Amino acid sequence: MYAERVLSGMRPSGRLHLGHYHGVLKNWVKLQEEYPCMFFVADWHALTTHYDTPEVIEQNVWNMLIDWLAAGVDPAQATLFIQSRVPEHAELHLLLSMMTPLGWLERVPTWKEQQEKIEGRDLSTYGFLGYPLLQSADILIYRADKVPVGEDQVPHVEITREIARRFNHLYGREPGFEDKAKDAVRKLGAKRARLYHELRTRFQQEGDEDALEQAKALLDETQNLSLGDRERLYGYLEGSGKMIFVEPEALLTPAGRMPGLDGQKMSKSYGNTINLREDAESVTRKVRTMQTDPARMRRTDPGEPERCPVWQLHAIYSDESTLGWVQDGCRKAGIGCLECKQPVLEAILKEQEGLHEGAQPYLDDPSLVRSIMADGCERARKLAQDTMRDVREAMGLDYG
Repeated sequence: MYAERVLSGMRPSGRLHLGHYHGVLKNWVKLQEEYPCMFFVADWHALTTHYDTPEVIEQNVWNMLIDWLAAGVDPAQATLFIQSRVPEHAELHLLLSMMTPLGWLERVPTWKEQQEKIEGRDLSTYGFLGYPLLQSADILIYRADKVPVGEDQVPHVEITREIARRFNHLYGREPGFEDKAKDAVRKLGAKRARLYHELRTRFQQEGDEDALEQAKALLDETQNLSLGDRERLYGYLEGSGKMIFVEPEALLTPAGRMPGLDGQKMSKSYGNTINLREDAESVTRKVRTMQTDPARMRRTDPGEPERCPVWQLHAIYSDESTLGWVQDGCRKAGIGCLECKQPVLEAILKEQEGLHEGAQPYLDDPSLVRSIMADGCERARKLAQDTMRDVREAMGLDYG
């Protein structure tokens, strides 16, 4: 019924590091070549944990956008925008809050986990409890059917599906729906209308999923239907009402764990990061002073690569030949730790070189980023306004 669309966002909570690059941005670059994509700066989400220090958010927004562009996220292929520049997000969040059971929010796993993990901040606020609902509004307002997430974020997509389903059930039953749906069937023409009825009966009476897919394909290839009639026929097909929201699917990102300088997952909270556009001197110092296998107290001591954080970076950056060299040289004490680190350092510096080069035009002329965002926000807001017209009509808030 609606076009394929991928939506993903990122909170502007500080400088991006190589974990963001390998875990998110490289995947975005790939997705933008396969689907229509929308990538947004989740600045309202940043307020859920930094409501008392909002002054840090603005500069983080622009730095993060430059990082995106430097990494290859392309405004000619994807729509880039800032959440707060599309106020319809807030309106939909408010309206969804009227019909979302409190228990749905309280059972989101990350709510309790984050409360326990984030120290020094009072997170007993509605904004923090309700952030999964704001995420749902972010997705539903663009009728995105694909949301790239890791395993830990799947519950957020699931609650969005439940909210979409509940909204469609509560508000998708427009007055005279049955009669309007039957009128829409007649617009298919006699042959297609007969086939539509046959497929609908097979699905509703026998649960035939193939019949459902065939009927959807029939509607997709019918050109003379208005959007409203198409929505009604989808709803009539499945025994519900008019479909207002799409139920999104989680698009699982390739599993990957970018190791930090200490072997733990790279994270600002662990202080083990290399930033996307860090200067070469700083990167060199960080890599050369990385801890290594504690068993190698002296240059002549044999080591075990699997115990060494540097080996984890080799797994990201090195080819098979280099990996074999490390395995053999470490275990036989044929190479020292500084020698072992050198190929990793060179690979990171080469990667950073490309990122610095990609960022430079936007650092030289910040108006380029502002212009890209103005265009992206305008496109995003038009889509959001289209959805909100349907939402207000469905909820009886369209007063003409």
